[in-house]
Amino acid sequence: MVDVLSQIGAVTRELRIDDVDGEKSHVQSLEQAYPSPIDDVWDAVTSPERIQRWFLPVSGDFRVGGRFQFEGQAGGEVLECEPPADDVARVLVTWEYGGGVTWLTVALASEGEGTRLRLEHVARASDVPAEMWEAFGPGATGVGWDGGLLGLSLHLGAVEGSLAPSEAEAWAVTDEGRQFYRGAADGWGSAHEASGADAAMAARAADATYGFYTGTA
Repeated sequence: MVDVLSQIGAVTRELRIDDVDGEKSHVQSLEQAYPSPIDDVWDAVTSPERIQRWFLPVSGDFRVGGRFQFEGQAGGEVLECEPPADDVARVLVTWEYGGGVTWLTVALASEGEGTRLRLEHVARASDVPAEMWEAFGPGATGVGWDGGLLGLSLHLGAVEGSLAPSEAEAWAVTDEGRQFYRGAADGWGSAHEASGADAAMAARAADATYGFYTGTA
């Protein structure tokens, strides 16, 4: 059993359409607080041995300028890496998949005895196929990151339950999995609408995203 409702409610989702380095870009962010201290969360999101326990196996050179590859998923280059100091930490990488390049930042900040994590994913609007954005909106990538934060939450004990990465695909079509993906898709629908999108279009995109992730389309 996974405490799906607690996890959905613990994540703050935002979509902005910004100018980044002179390019119109989709900027998606997710935030969540974790009960673990910053050094432990940093280790969980940067150590290959720990990443594979809650996300996917990863290999490569994890120094600035080095390249990494997730098994069956994206790879990229480490652009910046700032380990915990003065209660903050940050890592910036390229996120490369299917010939496309986007940018991913994970920032940590101590918050009481725990840590607040902010994940920001930036994609140039011109690199996102118009038909894909119209069909799925920000949920296409955002719901995937929701799944990642769920894995990290279970790993760090932020929510109750257990779910190995190898079980995630089968779990998606269970009642519990569908409840999670419905909540995450609707969360991104709300973020889409808040960014200025038409409410009906945002709702259709959320429905399509839910169908894609659960195989119910």
